[in-house]
Amino acid sequence: MRCEHIKDGWWEMPGSPDKMLGWPGTKNGESHRVWLPEVVRAIIAEADDGTGFVFGGERAVGGLDGAMRTICAKLRVNEKATPHDLRRTHGTTVTRLEFGRDAMNRIQNHKEGGIGSVYDRHGYAEENKKVMEAVAAHVIRLTRA
Repeated sequence: MRCEHIKDGWWEMPGSPDKMLGWPGTKNGESHRVWLPEVVRAIIAEADDGTGFVFGGERAVGGLDGAMRTICAKLRVNEKATPHDLRRTHGTTVTRLEFGRDAMNRIQNHKEGGIGSVYDRHGYAEENKKVMEAVAAHVIRLTRA
């Protein structure tokens, strides 16, 4: 995540790689936006260390696997957790909160395919905000339980 990709509360991810910024592009090559709830923006503001990457480092997702294993070991939980497990957990949370797979797919930038993506040109910005706000509130509730 790059600081310059955060605009007006949205994480705007260019689909194409940018070698100058160390940005790898999105997995499917499509530009994408994700709403960042206020609680997330506060964490990001606190974590900014001036490197350009929101959570520091010399390149995108550098060392995240190792960092997750270290954290999991300290917490004495599954030491084989990967960053992809976080993505899977997020997707499951979206559907568990009854927003459905369409919402999960939109937010996680999965390509739909089919004729629906040709005819439906709605951007779903407000709907995606609601989903992300609900997921953030759910995670906050879990941390306070």
